[in-house]
Formats: sequence, C-alpha cells, structure tokens
Amino acid sequence: MKITASSGGDELRDLGMCIHELVNRLPLTIRSKNSPGLRIEDDKVVDDSYTGPVLEKVLESGEIARETPESGPYKGTSVIVVPLKEKGEVICAVGIVDVTKGLFTDMVEIARRPEDVDRGEFY
Repeated sequence: MKITASSGGDELRDLGMCIHELVNRLPLTIRSKNSPGLRIEDDKVVDDSYTGPVLEKVLESGEIARETPESGPYKGTSVIVVPLKEKGEVICAVGIVDVTKGLFTDMVEIARRPEDVDRGEFY
C-alpha cells in the first residue's frame, strides 16, 4: 500500500477500514492532503469524497487535535484526528469520532495511568 499526499478515497479505503475495525467500528474519517477522502460508519463507506474541519486543521498544522467540531456531520461530537507524516511532511489525516459520549476517550486515558496498571487492575 502506498499512501501519498494525493491519495484518493480508493487508495485510503484499506487503511481506513483497518483502523475502523481496530477502534471497534467507531466512525472514522480519513483524507490525504490534496484529495478528499472517506467517511466510514458501521463497516461501510458512507461518503467517498469527504473532508471535515478538524481533518483540514490537522493537515495544515501537522498536530494531533482532540476537539468537538462546530460544523459538519459530527458537529457537537468529540473527535480525535492525527496526522500521518512521511519524511516530516503531513500527507494524510485520520480521525475517529467518539460516539460513545466520551467513554472511549476515558477508557484510553484510564489505561494510560501507570498507577492503575502497576496495581494490576487491568489483569
């Protein structure tokens, strides 16, 4: 698989579907720097020419964003968007939509707390 700054939805589909499964099928968005991408929900591509405000912000800044969009189909729902970089240049952005009303994000944070892991609470 070769992802570039101009990859379209067809080229991003396998990566998007893979990540979608890894996050227990939370809605996922993915786009390259120069082309619209995909919006994936319930194991299906629901938009094959997608962009969103947080994806665009991450493509521009190159920084991870954890925020709640004020527009678009996920308006009012927390998203986490990360850049994919090649040789220091942002080529793609991937986002998940936390439709669990924060439970997903909370579980990730709880799992990172070393004092809880050291006490064996997750085993």
